[in-house]
Amino acid sequence: MKTPNTRNLQSASIRVSAVSENSYAAIRETKSYYITLFVFCFLSSMLGGTVSTLMSVYLPVVVQELMKNVGADKINDVGAYINAVFIFGWTIGGVVWGIVGDKTGRKRSFILSTACYGIFTLLTSIASSWYWVLACRFMSGFGVGGVLVATTILVAEGWSDKKRAVMLGILSVSIPVGIFSAGLINFFLSTWRQAFLIGIVPSLLAIFATFVFRGSAGNDRNNSDGHPKIDTGNFLSAQYRKNLVLGSIIFGTMLIGLWAIFSWLPTWVQTVSSENDAQHGRGISMMILGSGGLLGGFISGWVVNAFGLRRTMIACFSVCFVMAFILFKLNINFSGAAYFELALLALFFGISQGALSVYIPQLFPAKVRASATGFCFNIGRLFTAFAVFFVGSLVSFFGGYGNAIFVFSFVFAIGLVMTILNPGTTEIENGHDKN
Repeated sequence: MKTPNTRNLQSASIRVSAVSENSYAAIRETKSYYITLFVFCFLSSMLGGTVSTLMSVYLPVVVQELMKNVGADKINDVGAYINAVFIFGWTIGGVVWGIVGDKTGRKRSFILSTACYGIFTLLTSIASSWYWVLACRFMSGFGVGGVLVATTILVAEGWSDKKRAVMLGILSVSIPVGIFSAGLINFFLSTWRQAFLIGIVPSLLAIFATFVFRGSAGNDRNNSDGHPKIDTGNFLSAQYRKNLVLGSIIFGTMLIGLWAIFSWLPTWVQTVSSENDAQHGRGISMMILGSGGLLGGFISGWVVNAFGLRRTMIACFSVCFVMAFILFKLNINFSGAAYFELALLALFFGISQGALSVYIPQLFPAKVRASATGFCFNIGRLFTAFAVFFVGSLVSFFGGYGNAIFVFSFVFAIGLVMTILNPGTTEIENGHDKN
């Protein structure tokens, strides 16, 4: 016969068991949701990379069809306008959508920015004039800039500790994958109007996200509907200004160095290669840059976890500067050693992109994180455009492409100093600020 104590113990055991099963079910559900969230972020970011590169692939065909009987100089000018306006749209969008993310929620910022570049990419496919294309490319860039900020913040606030670094590292390779996808589209579709129908995919992704996403992932200031409360703060206020400047310089210097090398490397290879080897060298060098960046971005999370975020960033700036010196100052021809040096440079480029995705958001508290991160990610793009231009303009002054590229590589030293001087970060733990 069971005593009252025995019955009480059995009842308590049943209740504990039920609570445990409910807890495990909730954990499984939460884990499944965040995996789905990451897939949406990766796909939107990847498609942003595709849209970013797609016009470059088809640009000569697009301009010739829309401009018809005009000279080559006019076609080149229009092509430059189309490319430039996309970068400006990207820059402005990164800042604006970051503010939207802080004021109305990460979820809404992601959905609207994804829909923005999807819809205007789709509208590009039916353009009847180059002015139409110009407007669509500005708005496409506006959306892509927002997506890169929104996805970074969603992932940063959705995972904690070591998992965050790994997931952001994997997310950082989405853009290169998207760029590769643009090449595949060009391979299979000869008509640019068909190619720009790819805008349907991010448009549908945005629609699906409205049903899949919960409230803004990980923002502990949100109401139950996922939208923040009124007190959102101002990312330009004095209390954040120091980290805003530091973050902009740190991200911007890596961006300037990367694009200066990326843009002018093939031309430098041409000048240090024999006529027979130049074409082969240009192709191999760009493949090394791309594959090294992909590998570096993918492993960046594990590197950060093993060595720490600050040490990883210091290593990235240091190695990039040293390898730029060795590659562009000590090589008189593009030999096997130069391939190895370029591979090491590309690897640390890739690691830096994953590490920066962790580093920059942690400089700011949740209430201004998206706004400030968007500012830091994008203000450097304006200077990057000027830097890429001046490398070409100062070649004669510095006595060759190698010297000119190396001079601009001193931005890595500036980024290194700023990383060392940075006083610290605001840690993000399970989507909440760890104070």
